[in-house]
Amino acid sequence: MTESLLPFSSIAAAALFVLSLRWLSSTKTARRGVWAGVLGMLLAVAGALLQPEIVTYKWIAAGIVAGTLIGAPMAIWMPMTAVPQRTALSHAFGALAAALVGTAEYYLHTDSLGTFTMTALTLEVLLGCLTFTGSLMAFGKLQEILPTRPITYRGQNAFNLSLLTVAIGLGVYLTINPGATHLFPVFAGLGLLFGVLLIIPIGGADMPTVISLLNSYAGLSACAMGFVLDSKLLIVAGALDGSSGFILSVIMCRAMNRSFTNVLFGAFGTVQASAAGPATQKVVRSTTAEDALEILEVARSVIIVPGYGMAVARAQHRVRDLCDALEKKGVQVRFAIHPVAGRMPGHMNVLLAEADIAYDKLLELDDANLEFPQTDVALIIGANDVTNPAARSDPGSPIYGMPILDVDKARTVIVIKRSMSPGFAGIDNELYYMDRTLMLFGDAAQVVGDMVKALSGAGVMH
Repeated sequence: MTESLLPFSSIAAAALFVLSLRWLSSTKTARRGVWAGVLGMLLAVAGALLQPEIVTYKWIAAGIVAGTLIGAPMAIWMPMTAVPQRTALSHAFGALAAALVGTAEYYLHTDSLGTFTMTALTLEVLLGCLTFTGSLMAFGKLQEILPTRPITYRGQNAFNLSLLTVAIGLGVYLTINPGATHLFPVFAGLGLLFGVLLIIPIGGADMPTVISLLNSYAGLSACAMGFVLDSKLLIVAGALDGSSGFILSVIMCRAMNRSFTNVLFGAFGTVQASAAGPATQKVVRSTTAEDALEILEVARSVIIVPGYGMAVARAQHRVRDLCDALEKKGVQVRFAIHPVAGRMPGHMNVLLAEADIAYDKLLELDDANLEFPQTDVALIIGANDVTNPAARSDPGSPIYGMPILDVDKARTVIVIKRSMSPGFAGIDNELYYMDRTLMLFGDAAQVVGDMVKALSGAGVMH
């Protein structure tokens, strides 16, 4: 009876995965998409555990306990600002699982592996290995354990491509001669090494694209594993994961006006001395929280632009309170979201959703840029590169051509920032030196919280 229900559970799980991606494409249906994905994964896991081939659940139970002890604390206590790092680790663990399964299948069934299965297996292991170490490098950069700037050396691209070519060559040889088991560890080792070398030359400014690209690699590895294990559900799930990650990477590259080759080999994010040097000779107009609040109170329309600085300060809830307080005074408040704001795709959307900010208040880049010329105040909270006019005006800038939020077209620009330090691209932001820009230095949560207290009459700003 149970075995007869397994195909239906697989079909239901696959359908839920497709619906999950469909619903996740819109902020209005995203919650439904999450629950559909959760239910689909629950059915998929349950179906896998009920397979008749399973002899004992001892090691499976041990793995579930170990995974729960690691995953539960990460999910419960990890702050929202660390979601990109957690995502990178998830990619690493998933890819490692695929690589280990492929390795086990290879050594257990070396003599019976056909050409097609062996091709899928080598692809699975290669992608799994490079995604594992690449994701760990991405985690290190996001956590700032490793330098966020690109780590480069002469001839790096040629060396990396040569290494990948050798790894692919070994994979082809193993496909033709599966019995050459002594070469398999070398093949897997080259994959692990290539993952490290693939990510270290990529700067912090490209991390959103890297995260989605690694997600694509992990999905493709899982898809290949489905062919090895003859699991149709795993093929479908992996293909969906791989294709959606690839499409998201394309969207991210378009949002930064960059190509894949430019992301992978361009060393974007290098701190430029020529850009950072003149900053000391320029003059900024600083303001106080009291003066900024007066400007906001008399405005008819305000567009808030959140960035990673808001995430670091954990200020999203106070920003929501500021939004509510201004709206009570008749001010129209909306939010402009840049596709690559933060350290992963959708980072700002997640933070604003956590603060229960209504979806209809969120403006995408093109819509926001149509509104800025008619906006009284653009309030920038911790956003940097995505508001830099150099992307439009300076052909020598590393972000030239990258679509930005045209906040400088608003009548007044207020920037809440801790210091004048550059963003991930490592360049100065021309916006800060414009006549219509006022710089408000301080912790975003403290500054915005004081504004809310003053607006509500519950306290005095300090």
